[in-house]
Amino acid sequence: MKSKVVNVSEALDLIRGGDTLAISAVGSIGYPDYVAAKLEERYIERNSPGGLTLYSAGGHGSFNAHCNDSRFAHPGFLKRHVCTHPKVVPDLRDMIENNELEGYVLPQGVLNQLYRCSAARQPGILTKIGVGTYVDPRQEGGKMNSVTKEDLVRVVEMDGEEWLYYKSVPVNIAMIRGTYADEKGNMTIEREPLKLEMLEIALAAKASGGKVIVQVERVVENYSLKAKDVVVPGQLVDAVVVTEQPEIYHKQSGSPIYNPYISGEARSPAGAAPIHPSVLNTDDIMCRRAAFELFPEAIINLGVGVGSGTGMVAAAEGLGDMLNFTLELGVFGGTPLAPPNFGVSMNPESYVSPPTMFDFYHGGNLDVAILGAAEVDKDGNVNVSRFAGHPNGQGGFIDISQMARKVVFCTNLRTKGFEGEVSEGRLRVVKEGQLPKFVEKVDQITFNGKVAFEAGHEVYYITERAVFKLEKEGVALIEIAPGVDLEKDILGQMGFRPRVSGPVKVMDDCIFRPGKMGMIDRWQ
Repeated sequence: MKSKVVNVSEALDLIRGGDTLAISAVGSIGYPDYVAAKLEERYIERNSPGGLTLYSAGGHGSFNAHCNDSRFAHPGFLKRHVCTHPKVVPDLRDMIENNELEGYVLPQGVLNQLYRCSAARQPGILTKIGVGTYVDPRQEGGKMNSVTKEDLVRVVEMDGEEWLYYKSVPVNIAMIRGTYADEKGNMTIEREPLKLEMLEIALAAKASGGKVIVQVERVVENYSLKAKDVVVPGQLVDAVVVTEQPEIYHKQSGSPIYNPYISGEARSPAGAAPIHPSVLNTDDIMCRRAAFELFPEAIINLGVGVGSGTGMVAAAEGLGDMLNFTLELGVFGGTPLAPPNFGVSMNPESYVSPPTMFDFYHGGNLDVAILGAAEVDKDGNVNVSRFAGHPNGQGGFIDISQMARKVVFCTNLRTKGFEGEVSEGRLRVVKEGQLPKFVEKVDQITFNGKVAFEAGHEVYYITERAVFKLEKEGVALIEIAPGVDLEKDILGQMGFRPRVSGPVKVMDDCIFRPGKMGMIDRWQ
């Protein structure tokens, strides 16, 4: 049998101009950056292969380094980019805004599941995910610029209900990454912190008559890998490339340090559990208040943004064994970590692929989602996907916020220069932010308040100084922080006037005092 282990140049020979590439990663996690770097070098030297279409279901970028999807930011290299997080690849986003290539931003869960449609040679998927948001073709259809013309999403009526139909596409090249591979191409992921959608895009490529390129740290002899550890069978693999300079091209996560506690290879001792900070800031206040929306045995998702710290608050309160944290990237259990390691957990219990996790979410199994918000309007709509006209993207935000039974959005009341001080159980506004985040009308609808309310979902908007709830008439104020003035610090700082009925409750002052809040005592 001929070995599938080849040099990187031979692997790149499999990629042709006009091909559609799918890459399985989130940030640097799982990204086959060595192969991508060599593909970039080839394009610069030869101006080929060009006109590619790139599918990126995770945020495949870095704000501070030229790596991952940024390597495709050359004129003519890409014809189209279908992604979920354009903000994290600024140079590619600039090209999209300048109409230098076509661009789409689709929900992460839908995009993950479209790979399975391609693998089964199905034309697409029918789903409620995205109805009433900017992905809905009656709004923008997920298109990012004026040169993007093809409709990848359309509205379909079935049995008297409206659904969105997302079109699947063939995948010519799947690029994935693992830890070990043998010469037959069997691949394992021992040192990786996520399973990702590696198998799904490999299957999609094979169903399309395409090729699968694998980047690994080491090659081992045939039959030495445990069969149950193999994530992608060798029968699906066409080329195995061994990484050079893994400290650059094969980093475990956004952190430069390898951590066996997030890859599930070892468990961190209990003594390493998080503790509350001795001095609180306004971000801490939002996460601490959000923790009060949790309940024993709840199944929870934490999104990117301020609210991602809620998992650390719960752990510091000793609630870890009473809660079930999940991450859309396929992690059950453990303590979700904040950036730069967002997307992974300390001491995870189990892993599934993101498409499987989104099956779980789409099936209505998520009790609580704690997410961020860039803008909130009087109808309870939320925007996280476009700021000042620039496409930001939203990852799995639409999938998660639309299906969770309770959604908690964490955001400052105002931004750009806001400063607050937390002291002696009270909040003081030191410097007011220049821009309101609660506005008359959001720039783009990423979460539709009316759709959520009609579906019977419970929705809260938590800021450092007030808590709001979505009601039939729209957003209502239900709590204020101790130490703030209702009219001056809250109502006078909003772009609309929320509904206020009767005396407004004051937030529990334990939230504003360092140390434990006694949540475990309240639950027992």
